[in-house]
Amino acid sequence: MSSLAAARADNFYYPPEWSPKKGGLNKFHGQHALRERARKIDQGILIIRFEMPFNIWCGGCNSMIAKGVRFNAEKKQVGNYYSTKIWSFTMKSACCKHEIVIQTDPKNCEYVIISGAQKKTEDFDVEDAETFALPADEERGKLSDPFYRLEHQEEDLQKKKEAEPVIVRLQRVSDARHSDDYALNKALRARLRSQKKRVSEEEATSRKMGLGVRLLPVTKEDATTAAHMKFSSKFERNRRDKRALINAASIFPESSRASLPNKKLLDLEAKRRKISAVAASNLLTGGFRPSSLLQGAVSSIRHKQSSRRF
Repeated sequence: MSSLAAARADNFYYPPEWSPKKGGLNKFHGQHALRERARKIDQGILIIRFEMPFNIWCGGCNSMIAKGVRFNAEKKQVGNYYSTKIWSFTMKSACCKHEIVIQTDPKNCEYVIISGAQKKTEDFDVEDAETFALPADEERGKLSDPFYRLEHQEEDLQKKKEAEPVIVRLQRVSDARHSDDYALNKALRARLRSQKKRVSEEEATSRKMGLGVRLLPVTKEDATTAAHMKFSSKFERNRRDKRALINAASIFPESSRASLPNKKLLDLEAKRRKISAVAASNLLTGGFRPSSLLQGAVSSIRHKQSSRRF
């Protein structure tokens, strides 16, 4: 957009046929200063941005419209409360385009929903909210009476005297807690350092155990639960049996051999006999070929025997 077009759009451009005698630019162009916001100004309606003063339920789709949501509302005067004007705001909800009408209430200093919605009730108990209950309208009217005010003033002074020790004690506790900022900061930093040290030790212990996560500190409940846990596995049973057999056996070889079962002893003897029988048959038949050392020993023996004969 050129500078000339921008000036025309903002009504800063004065055409050649304009003269100060014809009035301002809005009058010259035949339009209102508020442009589209004043398109219904002849009906007494002005378009404004209205902000929802409280949470409401939409009357069209029963959706909640939160406090602070803004609408393009039609503002018009519908009456007077003494010299104060009563304004009405008409808008359409964004959820279902349902029309909502809200008016001001100068008497009670609040907004009132006329149609199209319902106010969300948010009443809280005075004790839970830790607040004071405001006096009712009747009591407000009675406070204008000097005798009634004097009577209740004595009751208020008595309540103040009863609550003063509690308030003073709470004030002393608060002052003691926040009097020395340096000591509070020092205690907080010491606690953070001890916490970091504990976390680093737990991480180092986890790395030694080959774990990728940090283990939490051991508690008495965890130790008791772990002591009562029993896991049945074949490996543990075999390990216990082997240890019991080793503890029952003798450290001497003969006694350990005698402690073997009879069946195992018979099997070992049969294997030995079979091995010795095969070796003897090979020697008799000549199928066994002696090694070079054995041949050298046999030849030396034969040579000695022949020398003795001569």
